[in-house]
Amino acid sequence: MTPEEIKDEVRKRYAGMAQPSAGCSCGTCGSSCGDTVASELRYSLDGGLADVAESFAGCGNPVALAGLREGEVVMDLGSGAGLDAFVAAGKVGDKGRVIGVDMTPEMVQKANENAARLGLENVEFRLGDVEDLPVEDSSIDVIISNCVINLAPDKSKVFREAFRVLRPGGRVMISDVVLNGPLPQEMRDDVITYTGCLGGAIPEDEYLQRMHDAGFERVEIVRKTPYDLGSSAEISAYKLAN
Repeated sequence: MTPEEIKDEVRKRYAGMAQPSAGCSCGTCGSSCGDTVASELRYSLDGGLADVAESFAGCGNPVALAGLREGEVVMDLGSGAGLDAFVAAGKVGDKGRVIGVDMTPEMVQKANENAARLGLENVEFRLGDVEDLPVEDSSIDVIISNCVINLAPDKSKVFREAFRVLRPGGRVMISDVVLNGPLPQEMRDDVITYTGCLGGAIPEDEYLQRMHDAGFERVEIVRKTPYDLGSSAEISAYKLAN
């Protein structure tokens, strides 16, 4: 498939996940319901977040490791229905701000509806591509992302964009799938495997190198949970101050 065909298939998959009543899918890139997966990943689902988590499709808990501080500006790459953004909003407080970016219109609409229902005014969601972020240069303190970059056809461009929008001294905390070894070509060519977060994944060392190539320093895996063909990895990195 071409990059645009891949993105179209990803949009279709996650448009369906914006309506969890249609059935459980993906979860930690497997087959569990989103709220169950979020609980397993130690998200607190109080205060109305349980309903948000029905459309959750993460493979980690990046907010828990990001060390967010009051007043920071946070961007969530591939924000989905908004769970990570809402948790982050509680940590940065009224003086802070969270911007979610997602390329699936149905997810952006769902996230905005959730924000309105929760009465959160320090969160906004923008329709956009993580390869071409709708955010100004050097305007973000912290970037988080949860099981999204593996879906992007051009991961190097995602990392370059993340570096562009971060302020000097800014940091990222990413949860994503990395491969433990070679993936059979038939799995790479399978659209269901790709949109299920495995077919587009790359090996750990390649993932970290692409972040280094984009300009990030102190790139490291903080925590990793192996599965059969891949691992769920929590990855931190910094854009050093001049």
